[in-house]
Amino acid sequence: MSIYDFEVTREDGTAYSLDRYRGQVLVIVNTATKCGYAPQFAALEQLYKQYHAAGLTVLGFPSNQFKQELKSSAEAATACRTTYGVTFPMHQIAPVNGKEAQPLFHYLTQETEPDFAGRIRWNFTKFLIDRHGHVRQRYDTRIKPEAMIPDIEAALAEKV
Repeated sequence: MSIYDFEVTREDGTAYSLDRYRGQVLVIVNTATKCGYAPQFAALEQLYKQYHAAGLTVLGFPSNQFKQELKSSAEAATACRTTYGVTFPMHQIAPVNGKEAQPLFHYLTQETEPDFAGRIRWNFTKFLIDRHGHVRQRYDTRIKPEAMIPDIEAALAEKV
């Protein structure tokens, strides 16, 4: 199994398969626009701009599981774009933990056990996915996106 087996939904309601990113390196992050870590949006956008041509895509997945997100997916995406200049794909607001968790996040948390006890602890947990669709690394909320650069560069250097 890999992330290519999952379907996700953009903020506008358009569903698609993550298979469209086959061969790319991904950073998947659960987000919240009212979180104290929201300034990480700007750093994630910088990574996206700096490495997109080399094969990196950042995917934002807002969640209100920690009660720090706006009321709608469209509002959250607009806030990301206007406040932080986000151009990377944003998705619908959905839970990242528990029985109602998005299947993608259930998979991501299971792939990073036992190091993180299977749960997303807070907003801006980041997952680095290699070119084969497998979880390469999980980063805690407190880890700034720029600290991921050596791992991103190593993943980009791998052959498909």
